[in-house]
Amino acid sequence: MAKTQLNVRVDEATADAARERALQRGVSVNRYIEELVLRDAGEVGQTFVEAAADFMKQYERVFTEEFDLEPGTAAGHTAPPDGEGQPGT
Repeated sequence: MAKTQLNVRVDEATADAARERALQRGVSVNRYIEELVLRDAGEVGQTFVEAAADFMKQYERVFTEEFDLEPGTAAGHTAPPDGEGQPGT
C-alpha cells in the first residue's frame, strides 16, 4: 500500500509522549500514530454497528408490522419469500 506523508504540529509534551509510547511498543512513531488512527476508526465503526443494532431492536415492531414479518425476523434473520414486503412490490 502506498504511503502518504502527513505533517502535524503538536506541543512538545505530546511529541515526547508519542516518542515514549512508540519506544515502549517497539515501533516507530509513524507506526504508533497509524495504529492509533486505525484503532480509533475501528471503534467508530463498532459504535455505528452497535447503534444500528439498538435501532433495529427498538423499532423491530414497526418493521414487522410494515413488512408483515414474523416477530424476531426484522433484524435480517429471515428474508420474506420471493421479495414479498420489499418496497415497490
